[in-house]
Amino acid sequence: MDMQFSSEDLAFREEVRTFLAESLPERLRDGARRSPGVFVEPDIGLEWHRILYEKGWVAYHWPKEDGGTGWTPTQKFIFEKECALAGAPALSILGLRLVGPVICAFGTPEQKARFLPGILSGTVYWCQGYSEPGSGSDLASLSTGARLDGDEYVINGSKIWTTHAHHADWIFALVRTNTEVKKQQGITFLLVPMDQPGVEVAPIISMSGDHEVNQVFFTDARTAANNRIGEEGQGWTIAKFLLENERGGSCFAPRLLQNIAELEELAKSQPSGVNGAIAHDPRFRDRLARVKLQAEALEVTELRILAELAKGRQPGPQTSLTKLLGSNLGQAVDTLRIELLGYDAMQLPLERPLYGNQAPEPIGSERAQTTMARFLNNRAATIFGGSDETQKNIIAKSVLGL
Repeated sequence: MDMQFSSEDLAFREEVRTFLAESLPERLRDGARRSPGVFVEPDIGLEWHRILYEKGWVAYHWPKEDGGTGWTPTQKFIFEKECALAGAPALSILGLRLVGPVICAFGTPEQKARFLPGILSGTVYWCQGYSEPGSGSDLASLSTGARLDGDEYVINGSKIWTTHAHHADWIFALVRTNTEVKKQQGITFLLVPMDQPGVEVAPIISMSGDHEVNQVFFTDARTAANNRIGEEGQGWTIAKFLLENERGGSCFAPRLLQNIAELEELAKSQPSGVNGAIAHDPRFRDRLARVKLQAEALEVTELRILAELAKGRQPGPQTSLTKLLGSNLGQAVDTLRIELLGYDAMQLPLERPLYGNQAPEPIGSERAQTTMARFLNNRAATIFGGSDETQKNIIAKSVLGL
């Protein structure tokens, strides 16, 4: 495999760097840096979304005919890496990376015309209705039901850990439409408007004090039958397609390496408490070097996957591998950041946001102020999108043949 970028790719990289230098406002970099949640708040994320939309670069994972960029897998990697290095906010994946590609792949022309423009422009915000109180990693056991009543589905049940449901206009949900067949075969994929009497959003405040996730209750909520994506009973097939995009639709290594580079710089000025900066502590240097080598190895793995995608092959179980490694490495970086910043990292302000004029004064530094909240929020990384145990089972079955 040729690991060198072509001259065309290098030219594209320069184009991306120039665009980021000219078009990424410092307030968005600052807001992204000071946001401890898994997702940045919509005021930060959507402003960057709309800048990219005006450039024509927002839906770079979509087919070109549906509004995508037509970039090669290598160009997508370059774009994500340069955005990470520049400190750009991570875009919300809910519309762009999850339901958008589903509609592109499984939607009718009418559904594409209705839903894709709002996702592209950022004027319609989405949330995901997958997990339920009794159905997390065993997603196929979900019980939220939908029955057809004329030309509408009537929905009853609840979804949990629903990220940004309190901001969302629509939810894409897996519902059970048939209880007489194998559980995977009775699931259907519906698009449901949130602004209706039968939908209630209850906040769930995380250990960090952030409000990112919610529980959503459906009580005779309704959605038109033409808001069903695919056929009845096709939801499990669509769900697997979506989860491959969630677990492996982007590269983990660029942001990991950017975060590690930040730790390397911080270590040069943080006192070790013994003799000089902690950068000179061999124990800390060893741990940081190990994490960096693992992140670089992950980057090579992701580049190998990109090479396969460039040959027209579809993502498969390797998305579970990158998700497993990326999530655990992210948690390792969080742990090192706490050790590096010491007692200052133990602060846990409950005010939000931690950016802008109303942000509380940090103890020590702004990086220390967000460290504990970031650590607590990222404990979920090895659970959401499929737990570590689920990923290991997929790898064991699909890759190792066990």
